[in-house]
Amino acid sequence: MAEALLLILPLIAGYLLDFWLGDPDGWPHPVRIFGNAIAIGEKFLNGDRFRFLKGALLSLVLIASTFLFFYYLNQWLAEVAWLFLVINSIFVYYGLANRSLITEGRKVFSVLENEGLEAGRRQLSRIVGRDTSGLTAQQIRIAVLETMSENLSDGVVAPLFYYAIGGLPGMMAYKMINTMDSMLGYRSERYEWFGKFAARLDDVANFVPARLTACLMILVTGSAKGFEFVLKFGNKHKSPNAGYPEAALAGILDCRFGGPNIYHGVLVEKPFIGERERGIANAEIDLVSAVNQRVCLAMVVLVVITIYLL
Repeated sequence: MAEALLLILPLIAGYLLDFWLGDPDGWPHPVRIFGNAIAIGEKFLNGDRFRFLKGALLSLVLIASTFLFFYYLNQWLAEVAWLFLVINSIFVYYGLANRSLITEGRKVFSVLENEGLEAGRRQLSRIVGRDTSGLTAQQIRIAVLETMSENLSDGVVAPLFYYAIGGLPGMMAYKMINTMDSMLGYRSERYEWFGKFAARLDDVANFVPARLTACLMILVTGSAKGFEFVLKFGNKHKSPNAGYPEAALAGILDCRFGGPNIYHGVLVEKPFIGERERGIANAEIDLVSAVNQRVCLAMVVLVVITIYLL
């Protein structure tokens, strides 16, 4: 029971910290350290021959180093229970991105409504990789909802899933995998081969969490259409994982996501997810935010139960 509490208490504390604080601008964050390490490794290794092998080596070294750092940190902290709880609570807070995801999504809707189309495009560019310069107001709202559903898996459910499996070391190792994919997982001349291993590893790491996210979205809303859309459209996305939470939200809202978009100057044809092409109202961000909050809480409860029973 004592060992279970050492996992459960930081989880609850980290969840509450994220709920209250989010990710304030200017605060230190381990993901920034992860990003710096990835950038340094990429600068020195990404060139000439054997790009795939060098990218794979960098990925494995950084992921293993992250896991081992937090594993041995916890071994050392175990001698002082209160310090163990404090440090683990702080890093669980860092590992979750629910509040910041909702905040950024709401900002785009608010800026679009109050400051106009150009301001909305600029605000959206903070959270998506696609070219926002030619998007309509409807496309901006759709992009926000797609991002909130996809990142509900990557930024909330997946970190909690790996916390349940491997505690804080597992959660932080997953964050390194996800950060590597976000920085290296592009199909461009520079990253096509060097980032391929990181991108495929991220696909594997998110296989279960993405589908679990879709299930939780359906459960917390009781949406039969969400279930129908997941079965019908979940595997239509170019990503093996992103389509499932996106399809669940499209069903919940009874709308259509997807379609072609420009990424880094290249037109990418993406299949449509959903059937009803309709306008998204500004007020719908409230429903989507509530779905994210409920899914996060449900996942925390599920992890607590799992840890307690095991």
